[in-house]
Formats: sequence, C-alpha cells, structure tokens
Amino acid sequence: MTSTQTLSDWRTSALQLEQQINQVVVGQQAAVRNLLIAVFARGHVLLEGQVGVGKTTLLRAVAQGLGGKYQRIEGTIDLMPADLIYYTYLNSEGRPCVDPGPLVKQGEQLSVFFFNEINRARPQVHSLLLRVMAERSIGAFNREYRMPHIQVFADRNRVEKEETFELPAAARDRFFMEITIDTPSDDAVLDDLMFNPRYHDVDALIGEMSASQIPYYQLNDWATAIQQSIQPTAALRKYALDLWKASADPRAFGIKLHEVEMDQMLQAGASPRGIGYMIRAAKVRAWLENRDSLLPEDLQAVYAVTMSHRIFLNSMYGYRKDELIPTLIDSILNQIAAP
Repeated sequence: MTSTQTLSDWRTSALQLEQQINQVVVGQQAAVRNLLIAVFARGHVLLEGQVGVGKTTLLRAVAQGLGGKYQRIEGTIDLMPADLIYYTYLNSEGRPCVDPGPLVKQGEQLSVFFFNEINRARPQVHSLLLRVMAERSIGAFNREYRMPHIQVFADRNRVEKEETFELPAAARDRFFMEITIDTPSDDAVLDDLMFNPRYHDVDALIGEMSASQIPYYQLNDWATAIQQSIQPTAALRKYALDLWKASADPRAFGIKLHEVEMDQMLQAGASPRGIGYMIRAAKVRAWLENRDSLLPEDLQAVYAVTMSHRIFLNSMYGYRKDELIPTLIDSILNQIAAP
C-alpha cells in the first residue's frame, strides 16, 4: 500500500518538474499542466498548433525532464513503417548492414518516443504506431519487443495541408490528450521571447534543466498508486456519466447551437476509452492539487483536452469543426449541473 507521505513526495517532484518546464517554455502554463497530467496518467499526447509556437521545444523539455531512453523521428511523405523498425546502410568496408530503428533500438528501456510532424507520415506508418501505442510491443527481427514504459509524444501543425495525411479517428482516439498550443497573448511574454537571448538557443535552453527527481522507470507504478488513491463520490460518478452521454447526444440534455440541426450534427461522440481517459486525467489533477477525492472542477478542467478530439461531426458541419467543437464542449459544461 502506497503511503500518503510517498504520494506527497511524488507530488513535490512532479511540481518541481512542472516549474522547470515553465521556465523553458514560457506562456504555456495550461499546456504544461495538461502534459504533466498525461505523464502521470501514462497516456500518449498529440500537440497541435501553428508553426513556431514551441510544440517541439515543449516536448523536448518534457523528455529531458523525465529522463529515460529517448528516441525521435521526423514525419516525411516517404517515411515507411519499416523505417521505424530498422535502417540499412553501407559500412566503412562497403558492406550492407541492418541496424535497429528508433522504435526497437532501446528495447524495453525506451521511454519517450517523439514523432515530429506526424501528419506528414503515411497512413501505413500511423497504423504501426497505433499498435505500439495500444499494445506497447512490436515484432521485429524474429522476436517480440516489449516497451512497457513507452510514451508517445507527437505534434502536427495546422498550417500546411499539402503532402499531409489527416489522422483517422482510430489514431486520434489512441491519444490520451490532444493539446492545442497557441501563441501567448501576454505582451510581456512576447517581448521576452523576442528580445531575451536565452530563448534564441533552444539546445542551450533545454540543457539548463537540472536532473529530475522522478525515476522514470517507476512511473507505471506511480500512476497505478495515484489512480487507486483518488476516489469519486456516487454523485460525481453520475456527473461524469452525463458528461460522456452529452458528447454523443447533446439534444438529450437540452443543448442547442446556433444555426445547427442538432440531430444531424454528430457522427460519433466520445468512446468508452475516452471517458476512461478523462477520469484518469481528472484523478491526476486532483492529486496534483493535493486532494484524495475528485471534485467537479477536476472533470471540467480536463474535459475539453481529453474529449474534443473524440467528437466527430458529420460532413455537412465538418468545415465548421474549429468553431463547433469548442462551442459544444462549453455548452455541455455549462448545461449539465455539477453536484
């Protein structure tokens, strides 16, 4: 049984890591907190945003702070599934050689796998990544590679559409969270980013991070203990169930959107996996807030980031996705009464 003191010590280490990351990536406190929640819930994360807003820097900072074995790959249109498993080359003697690729090179010690610009990769690559994310294993070189500690961080930019491949619903549903990174709105933060030389050398900036007190290869056990230590009330269970149902049938809860036929808007709501992820995220948030019980604000804080990418619109409303999904999420949270 994990003691209260142990959970408190873990929380201190987690908050110290959060503070370090916020010193590297400024003006993104909400995104950093969500990433931290995903880390301690052991979920995969997809970042989305404009070019140059710090997505890659944020993921590199998190990987640096967590420690463990880290691998990275760049999404390109000619990337094939085999490129994740092995690569071929000619050695100094001109002989062809085959070496393990980024997914299997570190074996069971692989911790963070960073997929940069995932939407540039082909669907075949997405399919392979899905298996790794779901099963934390892969077959290669006539053996099964287990990766019990892997956490996939991926990013994509929303600007370029040519030579890109939209992630299918199954792929997006595998991601614990989909976090949007926007340009900071605070003028003081923007002034610092423009004129402070500290932020002009990303490698040096990330190198400033001190060694984390978090033993990465114990995080799976940490996550289990955190989930077991936070308990919801019966009323909160009912509230969470209503939030889930509303994502698939908002009309049943009296939700209406302007100039939208509600019976024709949705193709699918959040999956059972999605609601499970939301509860896991809410429990980690409660733990970070030094509580041993769930409150409605825990669910509300993680609802959008865990559920938005699991709600799919019919084609007639697809072009309004960026407008309708946030509005629907806000309407659900405002319409359903919290206990």
